[in-house]
Amino acid sequence: MRPLNYAILKYFTTVKEACADDVIEALKGEYGAFKSLRKPAVIEAIMTGEANGLLEEARYDLDSKGELRVYYHAHKEGADTINAYIK
Repeated sequence: MRPLNYAILKYFTTVKEACADDVIEALKGEYGAFKSLRKPAVIEAIMTGEANGLLEEARYDLDSKGELRVYYHAHKEGADTINAYIK
């Protein structure tokens, strides 16, 4: 099992775009017991990926509760870098 932050980045290479809720839903089967698989920690991991140039913001909307959801995607160079370092 790879570290959770690696799994989060790797997930973005398999989808067109995703928000923190999508990441949590996709990874909860394998990482559901991890304390870091909570929304604030997942958002922090995604934003770290963005700050490092691996991910970029794609769009945003509001969920059914009126909470902001920001969607990110791994652009080609970011996905290539992620895939080169995380097998």
